[in-house]
Amino acid sequence: MIKVSEHAKQKLIALMSEEGFDAHKHYVRVGVKSGGCSGLSYDLKFDKEQLDNDKIFEDNEIKIAVNKSSFLYLAGTTLEFSGGLNGKGFVFHNPNAQRTCGCGESFSL
Repeated sequence: MIKVSEHAKQKLIALMSEEGFDAHKHYVRVGVKSGGCSGLSYDLKFDKEQLDNDKIFEDNEIKIAVNKSSFLYLAGTTLEFSGGLNGKGFVFHNPNAQRTCGCGESFSL
């Protein structure tokens, strides 16, 4: 399961609306791909369709799609949003990550 903080929820709904997505019908697709200074990086985008190999979750009124290969890396993760002058945007708090880079966009197990 992936959790979504209240602040992240508000930002996701606003961004989805701006890009022509409906947060009540469409998905926030969260994944992991090779890359970044720590070896793995997060991938976050919007999607209108559920794929055959997706696990689907809903937390805080946000529908989340994760492909099965990424799920093992992301189980228990909380998606937050950090704004303000020093804000980073969307931030992943991943209990599975043993090491993260300084910017928080990549990790290793």
